[in-house]
Amino acid sequence: MKLIIQIPCFDEEQTLPDTLRDLPREVAGIDTVEWLVIDDGSTDRTVEVARAGGVDHIVRLTNNRGLAAGFQAGLDACLKLGADVIVNTDADNQYVGADIPKLVAPILEGTADMVVGDRETDRIEHFSPVKKLLQRWGSAVVRRASDTNVPDTTSGFRAYNREAALQIQVVSKFTYTLESIIQAGKMLVAVDHVPIRTNAKTRESRLFPSTATYVRRNGVSIFRIYALYEPLRLFMAAAAVAAAIGAVIWARFLWFFLHGEGEGNIQSLILGSTLFIVAVQFVALGILGDVLAGSRVLQQRILERVRRVELHLGVRPSHYEPGARPTGQPPTTGAQSGGATGKTEDREAVKL
Repeated sequence: MKLIIQIPCFDEEQTLPDTLRDLPREVAGIDTVEWLVIDDGSTDRTVEVARAGGVDHIVRLTNNRGLAAGFQAGLDACLKLGADVIVNTDADNQYVGADIPKLVAPILEGTADMVVGDRETDRIEHFSPVKKLLQRWGSAVVRRASDTNVPDTTSGFRAYNREAALQIQVVSKFTYTLESIIQAGKMLVAVDHVPIRTNAKTRESRLFPSTATYVRRNGVSIFRIYALYEPLRLFMAAAAVAAAIGAVIWARFLWFFLHGEGEGNIQSLILGSTLFIVAVQFVALGILGDVLAGSRVLQQRILERVRRVELHLGVRPSHYEPGARPTGQPPTTGAQSGGATGKTEDREAVKL
């Protein structure tokens, strides 16, 4: 069984060495542990530092595409390199590498397909009270949308088995954390969580330079995810709000009308009617969105089949470069590294 630990990176020359030193090379129940770095268009020496640190595989994107795209590129490469289990961690050494065995344990036991590390954010000292509150609120919203019980939905320290990784297809351009959990819940992937430790803060977040940015970006992400995966619930709720306000305004007009003052309050009748029209439009958008959501599920299943076909045919990872290797050995490719392209048994196991 092969475990690949993937690390999305963007200009992580300073923090990557500490992150690599913290990663294990042996995990109980795993035959092979390999490391993969996704270089998301770095302008510093991230790739050179990765090779010097003993990274086995490198996915080198030609320009900065964002965290979500880097994460997805890493999943694709790990699958094509023959990973049975994939662990994603951050390059800023936020997470304790020694907790990886704990993270993959539910997968090895067969009780989960995806495991999210719970940072227990209320105990993180450098998180402000506002950020802790927002973490709790945001996680509660995502849990409701995904029908899971993950307490820390923004944690990037997580593990996937091969089947879960095949089904994940993130479309967000910002972050993968929220959308991948909702996808997993909708696809009936078994999701679990375990408590994990965090290291001391090494640098400021590049995703959220301020609390206001954190609120804005996560708020937009949650709304977008709800619109994609729960359009009927979202727009029906909006329709109910519009209709309720319209009913109140109509009731106001009726009260004045019954007391002989209706002529001076015609604007209330017009505004109430407008709000009811808006409510009807929200209902129509919800129905249309629900139809599109069903089509998206079918498209996602097609993409999963395409991935399985690619693995069966031995398609190499995109933007792949070999990492560090013992002196005198030739560069590794997807086939030479024991990945899906070089395992006959893996090819036979792929079912279209």
